[in-house]
Amino acid sequence: MIPWCLIDTASVPGGGGELRLMRRGTEFSIRLGPNELMNSRVGGSESALATLACERVRARKQPRLLIGGLGMGFTLRAALTALGGEARVIVAELVPAVLAWARGPMAQVFGESLRDPRVRLREADVGELIRQEPSGFDAILLDVDNGPAGLSRTANDGLYDVAGLSAAHAALRPGGILAVWSSGPDAAFTRRLRQAGFEVEEVAVRANGARGGARHLIWIATRAARAQARTTA
Repeated sequence: MIPWCLIDTASVPGGGGELRLMRRGTEFSIRLGPNELMNSRVGGSESALATLACERVRARKQPRLLIGGLGMGFTLRAALTALGGEARVIVAELVPAVLAWARGPMAQVFGESLRDPRVRLREADVGELIRQEPSGFDAILLDVDNGPAGLSRTANDGLYDVAGLSAAHAALRPGGILAVWSSGPDAAFTRRLRQAGFEVEEVAVRANGARGGARHLIWIATRAARAQARTTA
């Protein structure tokens, strides 16, 4: 068997540990400590994250998406496939090296996606972008951890608490979608989504898509299409 080789390492800003880019033949892996965060051979559920969200907003005129986490580009490529030429896709990636890996050793994995005119890459914390743009997005896709907890850095916990989810709710246009990838279910997170005002659907997906693999979960959280009318005195 071909052994894994270490290609590069990168520190996660905010004391989140060290990422390792590994390669075995044409296969790539990004790891944090003992955890494999992503693998270039397994991206079915990450693609489903985009497909499930985009099918709910693709009919909109000039849909605007925010993707949290570039990873190996599965979510980005699926979004570009699902959306038309008028769409705009912003990708927030906190770790500069991940952007460099996408343009360098993993360029073949990403293909032409990073040069697509619909795409804008931001070296930024996705939580900050969410808070900066009230009613700015038709969909927000989060795949920055292995679930609704800060694995890559504890500061990411703020994405998944009620305050962070309320910020995401405010950043969506009416009827907009917050889609969150997870390696497994989390009943407490589902309750927090509802507490933040979302209508929630849990969708089970396979890591390898139609080929099977591990079971993962995607939350599809919808902001109501119309705000409740206020009562005036």
